[in-house]
Amino acid sequence: MAKLFGNLQLVMIAGLVLALALMLHGSGFVEVNVNTVTRWLHLFFGVLWIGLLYYFNFVQVPLMPAIPAEQKGAVTGHIAPKALFYFRWAAALTVLTGLIIAYVGNYLQQALLFQGTGQVSLIGIGMWMALIMAFNVWFIIWPAQKKVLGLVEASDEEKAAAAPRALIASRLNTLLSLPMMYAMVSANLG
Repeated sequence: MAKLFGNLQLVMIAGLVLALALMLHGSGFVEVNVNTVTRWLHLFFGVLWIGLLYYFNFVQVPLMPAIPAEQKGAVTGHIAPKALFYFRWAAALTVLTGLIIAYVGNYLQQALLFQGTGQVSLIGIGMWMALIMAFNVWFIIWPAQKKVLGLVEASDEEKAAAAPRALIASRLNTLLSLPMMYAMVSANLG
């Protein structure tokens, strides 16, 4: 057991096997198709993305001032870059799988243009919020964090300007995450 649970890759493979087994389960059989798998992946990547967003906003950022200077390097040099890797790719894959779901469901264009039923318009609002949030991740938060963490060359002035820019974009994403999740869950498009 310690060997299994001590290895994250083995745990993820075991979880994937169990998820596939549930998808293929005989009683109450759910036809496994692109839509089923994509919805599952969309949920997985979305949980990872928003979970890391909340980790940064509720844990890491508020606690950084209390961390002794000699220990901050562990966070900025090891934890934050790895968490930001998963954060930005989870954002991209959440958006990609969401767009695939809407395309396969034949409501992508209607949702993005706020046409069709109230449910389609609601999912469109959620999609636009997610697109804004992903834009913030890739084009505001990540470039700013690369400067703040010293992953790219930046002057002290550039680093000082980057930190509040990243914080504002991250807090905007936290704000948008709540109505975005409501829109996504409440639209109930098959």
